[in-house]
Amino acid sequence: MARPSRDVLVIAPHPDDEVLGAGGTIARAAREGDRVTVAIVTRGEPDMFAPELVEQARREARDAHALLGVAETRFLDFPAVRLSQVPPHELNAAIGALVRELRPRTLFTPFRGDVHLDHRLVFDAVMVAARPGPDWRLGELYAYETLSETNWNAGRGVTAPFLPDCFVDITAHLREKLDAMRCYRSQLREFPEERSIEALEALARHRGATVGLPAAEAFMTIRRVV
Repeated sequence: MARPSRDVLVIAPHPDDEVLGAGGTIARAAREGDRVTVAIVTRGEPDMFAPELVEQARREARDAHALLGVAETRFLDFPAVRLSQVPPHELNAAIGALVRELRPRTLFTPFRGDVHLDHRLVFDAVMVAARPGPDWRLGELYAYETLSETNWNAGRGVTAPFLPDCFVDITAHLREKLDAMRCYRSQLREFPEERSIEALEALARHRGATVGLPAAEAFMTIRRVV
């Protein structure tokens, strides 16, 4: 018997974070009939990012999401790299409104221990938005790892390490994940840079081998209601 479809929300601080952390899981969920929405929280501002590159990243995001089967892409347009200058209540309100509107069954957020401050602030806002209420509660909340952000935290008692306890089999969807990353030409780098196709595939193979699979994505469970 096929399982019922779910509404899935993936929140990404910047374009490409969603593919790096959960691209295979997005593709699998979409192929299984789930409605997946991706929300990209920030946008580059002209004084730090060339306008043509900002628009290119948006086009790349839409192309990547179409390939993965994303039903809807939302752009929240907070300032990239300057998210710390945004009053917390404004970020909380925007993400909270999105969550209340979509009422997802499953939500994916960046990891609280990532090096990039934007990632940490988005995580905190998601936790505020995910508070249960009398008329709705989130079913599953997971944190994903972002290659070049999650693995570069200090660790060893200085910052919390990423310790996955949930692995999603993406063997049948690894090609889609890698092809979606190829859409992000403005973000992609040559190996041995971490934001490369080779490094991304290596991580998927490593996470898969950890649990006896050809390829997987790893997550930390923040909350799960069954």
